[in-house]
Amino acid sequence: MRWDERYSTPDYLFGTEPNAFLVSQADLLVPGQSALAVADGEGRNGVWLASKGLTVTAFDASAVGLHKAKRLAAENGVNVDYRLASIEDWTWTENRFDVVVAIFIQFAPPELREKIFAGIKQCLKPGGLLLLQGYTPKQLEYGTGGPPTGENLYTRRLLEDAFAGFEIMRLEEYDSEIREGSGHSGMSALIDLVARKPAV
Repeated sequence: MRWDERYSTPDYLFGTEPNAFLVSQADLLVPGQSALAVADGEGRNGVWLASKGLTVTAFDASAVGLHKAKRLAAENGVNVDYRLASIEDWTWTENRFDVVVAIFIQFAPPELREKIFAGIKQCLKPGGLLLLQGYTPKQLEYGTGGPPTGENLYTRRLLEDAFAGFEIMRLEEYDSEIREGSGHSGMSALIDLVARKPAV
């Protein structure tokens, strides 16, 4: 499996520090909330959520990544419910989570992305929060991370359409230099979405 190979190095491919966008939304998070970390890889974001007092479920398709994630959780003294599952096989239980975190999950082509977004909407509780970050098509010029195919990348319109009916609290495209291990390093074309599912 490609991700097992990518995660098989001693270091953490995307580092051990949480994603900066996720950290910037800390004020929206409440201890005791249930959170799902989608395709959490080696665990940096799930571990950070748990350190903030959230009850975290995280899944990934890579057994190697999850092994490193469990080690990171232990080193940080937190508990995360790790599940080995591909994103195609994950069960999006209805109204299950207060928060869904989806950071750089752009390995998914359009058809699969539609299913993932539908699953995210389904598994959020009414009033639940989505925190999503990805790359815009401009990222192909930078080549500092992300997929090599433009169809996997996000645009403002794509996210507005995908989460129509949600309260869009933040939707911003911008360029920024990021340092997330060797996997994401350098100037990057980013898009952030903070959106809340309708309460009723």
